[in-house]
Amino acid sequence: MHFTFQDRMPYGCPVRLSRDSLDSATEHLDLPLAVVDLAAFDANAADLVRRAGGRPIRVASKSVRCRALLERVLHRPGFAGVMSYALPEALWLTRVWAGTDLADTDILVAYPTADHSALRALAADDSARRLVSLTVDSVEHLDLIDAALGADHPEIRLCLELDVSWRPVRGSDKVHIGARRSPVFTPQQAADLAAAIEARPGFRLVGLMGYEGQIAGMGDAPSGKPLLGRVLRWVQRGSARELTTRRAAAVAAVNAVRQLEFVNGGGTGSIELTRQDASVTEIAAGSGLIGPGLFDHYSRFTPSPAVLFAVPVVRRPAPGIATLLGGGYLASGPANRDRLPVPHLPEGLRLLTMEGAGEVQTPVSGAGADRLRIGDRVWFRHAKAGELAERFAEYHLVDGERVVRTLPTYRGEGHSFG
Repeated sequence: MHFTFQDRMPYGCPVRLSRDSLDSATEHLDLPLAVVDLAAFDANAADLVRRAGGRPIRVASKSVRCRALLERVLHRPGFAGVMSYALPEALWLTRVWAGTDLADTDILVAYPTADHSALRALAADDSARRLVSLTVDSVEHLDLIDAALGADHPEIRLCLELDVSWRPVRGSDKVHIGARRSPVFTPQQAADLAAAIEARPGFRLVGLMGYEGQIAGMGDAPSGKPLLGRVLRWVQRGSARELTTRRAAAVAAVNAVRQLEFVNGGGTGSIELTRQDASVTEIAAGSGLIGPGLFDHYSRFTPSPAVLFAVPVVRRPAPGIATLLGGGYLASGPANRDRLPVPHLPEGLRLLTMEGAGEVQTPVSGAGADRLRIGDRVWFRHAKAGELAERFAEYHLVDGERVVRTLPTYRGEGHSFG
């Protein structure tokens, strides 16, 4: 199979509210605050479906962390199921959706759990056990579940995670490109774990998943670095070719042990490549709904900035500099400038190298700084998609120049799942 990166402008034109619209819509609200541009959110959802080319999208809740927004996207054609990041979160969603039209939403917990209380709650809830699948990558995970529940526990649905990183030097782990997740790399290792699951009472293998972070989470068009972009595209093409062959073999090997209900792959950044893999039955995506700063550097798509936060100008310490209150909402990952929030509006602002974005103050400079007055709003995008919801208890939904609704985030509903 030949994998291509099209040398063209990304599809469509990003939806983007003006500073005047944002300021007007929120002028009655105190700062700091966070908003969701509904037009941008819906445009991003539509573009994810277009890019998936008919493959259903499982929504990655980690990138959203707002129940109402999850519900909004799950009601759109092309989306099916949730990829949860914690078992307590999955249990909560099954409870709050019971008796609604989302009551049968299946939920894949994409990270192994060591939460004994949550495991006991899962075992005690017939409805949750029917809907929730736990990810495992070793027999030790089975041992942990047995220890939490006892050997005679009810049947638990499981998903096997395949390591879908790239090992370009003859498969040797000495050169490893991708996230460090599962120890299951070869089709034989996948089949062996599937057989071990089948041999253990109280478990049912239903799925296989793999997150190709070296493709999905790595922008292939870094600004001002064309040579690096070419290298990244070469890496991603090579990884996709190898993975398509190996994943298909792993799926076949596991299906010989137990017929799978689903094979999950991808991420927002890799949809075009993942959908070419015939062994994948569904694609995971979430960040593309939000359009965070780290997703500005992809050749294949351009998400609209759908979630923004605003902080006020509180000082004018020197010509060309305005200082904002707070704003230091840093993203997880490698400790570098890519994890800082991105000044969005007014245009032409930048963070100071020596201060960055601070816990209690964030100075900005640039062409627009001298025009800022005390009390003005400065709008930012977070570097990542879901982590902003850990900072704000509510999102204000903006349609044009109006806040049409205010909704709680997970935090606003009293939950923080890690």
